[in-house]
Amino acid sequence: MQTATHLDREHCVRAVQSKDARFDGWFFTAVLTTRIYCRPSCPVVPPKPENMTFYPSAAACQQAGFRACKRCRPDTSPGSPEWNRRADLVARAMRLIADGVVDREGVPGLAARLGYSTRQVERQLLAELGAGPLALARAQRAQTARLLIETTPLPMADIAFAAGFSSIRAFNDTVREVFALSPSELRGRAPGRRASGASGAPGTLCLRLPFRAPLNPTNLFGHLAATAVPGVEEWRDGAYRRTLRLPYGHGIVSLTPRPDHIACRLTLSDLRDLTVAISRCRRLLDLDADPVAVDDRLRTDPLLAPLVDKAPGRRVPRTVDEAEFAVRAVLGQQVSTAAARTHAARLVTAHGKPLDDPEGGLTHLFPSPEALAAVDPETLAMPRTRRTTFTTLVRRLADGTLHLGVESDWPEARARLLALPGFGPWTVDVIAMRALGDPDAFLATDLGIRRAAKELGLPATPAALTARAEAWRPWRAYAVQYLWATDGHPINFLPV
Repeated sequence: MQTATHLDREHCVRAVQSKDARFDGWFFTAVLTTRIYCRPSCPVVPPKPENMTFYPSAAACQQAGFRACKRCRPDTSPGSPEWNRRADLVARAMRLIADGVVDREGVPGLAARLGYSTRQVERQLLAELGAGPLALARAQRAQTARLLIETTPLPMADIAFAAGFSSIRAFNDTVREVFALSPSELRGRAPGRRASGASGAPGTLCLRLPFRAPLNPTNLFGHLAATAVPGVEEWRDGAYRRTLRLPYGHGIVSLTPRPDHIACRLTLSDLRDLTVAISRCRRLLDLDADPVAVDDRLRTDPLLAPLVDKAPGRRVPRTVDEAEFAVRAVLGQQVSTAAARTHAARLVTAHGKPLDDPEGGLTHLFPSPEALAAVDPETLAMPRTRRTTFTTLVRRLADGTLHLGVESDWPEARARLLALPGFGPWTVDVIAMRALGDPDAFLATDLGIRRAAKELGLPATPAALTARAEAWRPWRAYAVQYLWATDGHPINFLPV
């Protein structure tokens, strides 16, 4: 039996018997008598403990011959928090698989991006997850196929290739094996979902992004809205909207906070980008976080506890494009939020790729590093030292000597950033927190953090505050969100 590595059997059984939704995505319960696998919160009567076995991934369940439960739909549970809080080989591989790399580049491409041999990657994934990269990617394709089957009127052949299958036969066989239903039967069981999810616009999908409760949307969407770059992002009718640069084309996403999910409306120029777009939206909103674990740790500090109790479930607003965020971090050095938005908007208008948005005010994709590297430095309206910082950064990003992506080794990326001119601790830490996704990044030198610390009675100097924050590890990036929230800045409030 491949047991979930982060929980022992007793804890798994207890979570299943209490139907604890907090563990959905952490592990999966396979029932030996029915050959079905479920999420821990499955609403059916729990099986006897002796009939339960546990797996750390849906792919491992499928590989062992179990099919997905039709009641709890385990393939649609939130992703494991493990892959966004770690920077080891397995976590980096899982982030790349979620980003569709195996489907586009194969297992050799995955291994090359990680800097390991194919055999090493396969061995480590099998050891921890009970499934190799091909099985994990196959499970993801099955989930994407189900989403398209249930929420669109697309022909099955189009769905097969949009989900990443190489043939109609592979698509049909996988759907039957995983869900014990043919694609047509699966669609027939979800007429309500198809009606609500289908859109008259070609390439447009409406879906629900699940998360672990609680989720506090104020700082999450407030931050994205307050720092939105005109033309690339906007807040419209209660939703955060932005453009997306994707492997096969481009897209526009609209994300609306709901009490038990995030409503997501995606318009894609190529449906093959669906899996990648969903993965990046989940990463942007930090939806795979474990807020209970985060808040429990931060509550151990008596000065942070009241902030956590007042508004639990804060997430770290991240990004859909790591290179874009690094550029924006440089534009935001030592200037106001409004000034940073103005600088970014000028770059977008002059160098971004135009696109059409019939539903709102989005006009461009953010300029690529290659486009920005070709800009005449003399045309940049910024101090000479920051101009040097900007041009050095975009050249490194364009030529590949600096790579910021889901597969990045966090310490190595930090070291490369610190070696660039004009990159100090604040810029590196904000990129680590929001672009690299390091949950333990800490902005000890940030003026807002120091001001909040002083008001709360925490040490106000960077060195002393960093020492105090040792007790908050490995969740210091979330402590930043709680400290920032003590201020009246627009980033802390949903726009009206």
